[in-house]
Amino acid sequence: MTSSSSLESRDPGLPRVVLVGVDFGTGSSFDPTLDELALLAESAGDQPVAKVVARRRAPDAALFVGSGKADEIKLLVQDHLAQAVIFDQALSPAQQRNLERHLGVEVLDRVGLILEIFGERARSHEGKLQVELARLQYLSTRLVRRWSHLERQRGGVGHRGGPGETQLELDRRMIDQKIKSLKAQLIKVKRQRTTQRRGRERTGTFRVSLVGYTNAGKSTLFNALTKAGSYAANQLFATLDTTTRQLYLADAQRSVALSDTVGFIRDLPHTLVKSFEATLLEAVEADVLLHVVDAASPVLEEQMLEVQRVLKAIGASDIPQILVYNKVDALPEQQQPLHEQDVFELPDGVRAVRVFVSALKGQGLDVLRQLLSSAAVHGLNPDSLPFQDNGDPRDVHNLHHDISSEDIPAVDVLASTVVRT
Repeated sequence: MTSSSSLESRDPGLPRVVLVGVDFGTGSSFDPTLDELALLAESAGDQPVAKVVARRRAPDAALFVGSGKADEIKLLVQDHLAQAVIFDQALSPAQQRNLERHLGVEVLDRVGLILEIFGERARSHEGKLQVELARLQYLSTRLVRRWSHLERQRGGVGHRGGPGETQLELDRRMIDQKIKSLKAQLIKVKRQRTTQRRGRERTGTFRVSLVGYTNAGKSTLFNALTKAGSYAANQLFATLDTTTRQLYLADAQRSVALSDTVGFIRDLPHTLVKSFEATLLEAVEADVLLHVVDAASPVLEEQMLEVQRVLKAIGASDIPQILVYNKVDALPEQQQPLHEQDVFELPDGVRAVRVFVSALKGQGLDVLRQLLSSAAVHGLNPDSLPFQDNGDPRDVHNLHHDISSEDIPAVDVLASTVVRT
């Protein structure tokens, strides 16, 4: 079963790309719309011109999608004058190389595309170190006779090694040395962050961290609360670097440390998650988490589950959460929530306060500040709220639906990830 569709061309100056997704059945991660992949491509400065969706029982060892489907993709590339093909799943080095030879254009998988975006967006010293480490770890698996210039290389004196053998060994050694150097530098950065956090602990600083799926509006909310002026845009991974600002709460007559930490997205490899380990500590050591949810997203529940999986995996699931349903201004009238706040049941029966806001319009921010003030002074007690039902049937995307703990297995953190919007 396969399908393809063409997309309207918007900017002839942007690189044109064809998007491909394959459904391997139960247990595989698959987005039939390829909407998130399209957003990723646009965030990288590409213009999707066609989408191809296919179904297979297992990946083809050589071409991932099989020779017949690869021929169809090649025709689409030629018809749309595309310059690249992007797959929504991870490709092996051999599959990527074979596809490039077969299609005659550059081929990227989801991981490579995200790494490109990271490389463009990282601004801080730590962010650049993390991205470079992830890039080199990804590249180290793709050195198997990938470039034609390596075929001219031979083994050492008196030996006839295979094509590119010596050059490959040199490239791999250089990458391994660079990876070791980057890891050492990141250890120093991690120590500096630990020292800073201990300083905040000595002063009794109350710590609040923003978490959520990428493009849920965390940076917009952060700016609205702190007037920080951090970069925010309606795109995936608008910024990557952790930012902490003081937020004064008038009701509590004190300031708290608010950190805009990392955004989450599905199907990111362990190399990228590990490279961002230092920034994850901001969430693990917070007193309260503001879990920002895109209330207008058609896949709201799936995105929430992804965030909860990662929080559970990094040991942050026990930290009290305030669920911040953002972008309610983008909802039609019939889906507007009836209350400004209520209570929502999280995994393991934990009840969390939920507040409905529009960071862009300022709606609901006063309620959120009051909740933070109460949490900073008295702690977070969902059962003290006047509204203890789970919303109303006309609330956003059936918001009264609870997330079952069975939906959130104790997965390894390396199965999901983490970047900031």
